[in-house]
Amino acid sequence: MIIGMSTATFTLFHVAISIFAIIAGAIVLYDMLNARLRNGWTALFLATTVATSATGFLFHFTGFTPARGVGIISLVILAFAAFALYGHRLIGAWRWLYVAGAVTALYFNVFVGVVQAFQKLPFLKALAPTQSEAPFVIAQALVLAGFLVLGVTAANRFHPGSGVSAVMRD
Repeated sequence: MIIGMSTATFTLFHVAISIFAIIAGAIVLYDMLNARLRNGWTALFLATTVATSATGFLFHFTGFTPARGVGIISLVILAFAAFALYGHRLIGAWRWLYVAGAVTALYFNVFVGVVQAFQKLPFLKALAPTQSEAPFVIAQALVLAGFLVLGVTAANRFHPGSGVSAVMRD
């Protein structure tokens, strides 16, 4: 049992949060690429991404794992992104720090999604049973390259307004 749920139910809950975080993050990234900021989607993305990282720590694992390392790094990055957005209203360098943090957090969600897909989907697991084979490495390299391009592009395009007004749009 994890917070009153069976491990299977909690796993489904965690996966659902992760999927919502990725969908909301894709919408937020799309908006950044189009110089828009929508409070609702942004708050949903940040909240669900924090929730997916936080709930990952509740699984019964002993010791430090790569998943926990990604979770810790993601939570630190999300704190900076939220501070840039809500604390500094995207003024000056805080704009691109927010973009970098939000895009990196979304990348980590997708990175973990790819890891999970190769672990759980039989046709992918057959291609890379130890996740050190070429199909897994290529998939992760393509995801990273795509996020690098999207992140740089978003940082260049994301100018949703100035200061407080940028955070007030929906």
